[in-house]
Amino acid sequence: MTSLEKPAAGTTTVKWRFPSVHPEGRKFVLIAVGLTLLATLIWNVLFWPFVGLTIWVAAFFRDPIRTTPADDTLIIAPADGLITMIEEVPVPVELAGEDALGTAPLTRISIFMSVFDVHINRAPIGGTIKRVAYISGKFLNADLDKASEENERQHILVERGDGTRIGFTQIAGLVARRIMPFVKPGDIVAKGQRVGLIRFGSRVDVFLPAGTAPQVALGQRSIAGETVLARIGSGQGVTGIAQ
Repeated sequence: MTSLEKPAAGTTTVKWRFPSVHPEGRKFVLIAVGLTLLATLIWNVLFWPFVGLTIWVAAFFRDPIRTTPADDTLIIAPADGLITMIEEVPVPVELAGEDALGTAPLTRISIFMSVFDVHINRAPIGGTIKRVAYISGKFLNADLDKASEENERQHILVERGDGTRIGFTQIAGLVARRIMPFVKPGDIVAKGQRVGLIRFGSRVDVFLPAGTAPQVALGQRSIAGETVLARIGSGQGVTGIAQ
């Protein structure tokens, strides 16, 4: 659209803006600023390296606005990152049972978040938080399959009004040392709502309901709150071509 053209009736325009820093990260930005001032007093050559560190810390905790599709049949990505694994696996004990995801194997989509990705996690569907289970553990590379069973992690179960349940797991990685939830059992969340963050590199696993196929491919990048992972009840999956 040129500068002389007007948007069609009923539409509007959106302008890009710098994302804000999430409140959980502001103290770390202040610490980085303090270290920059201290380092400069000790040796002014350290000024620019520490300025770079401060900018990186602010960028790590950035909290951009996301536009979530309103279709209730869609399961939305809870994390920014790379789709590294799509496979059928047993349901974690913490998410298993008749009042949770059952006992049969389900398709798991794994999203790896590097230290350069946004680390705010969002709800893949809207509903009631039924379960939040924190498990202490190791800090292996989150890209490894065994990280889902051995690393520090937190399982969250969401149930829609029609009884559909989605479980997802926040997994700490080599650098990550803290999983921070923003929700607790009984909370009602909207699809795409912020539900937590993992500090400094990690992974999020999403367990799809039975009979639901992924709508993403290995190697694809997801955007939390926006990318469609699957359509509930749709068994038609997709494939991708790396190019």
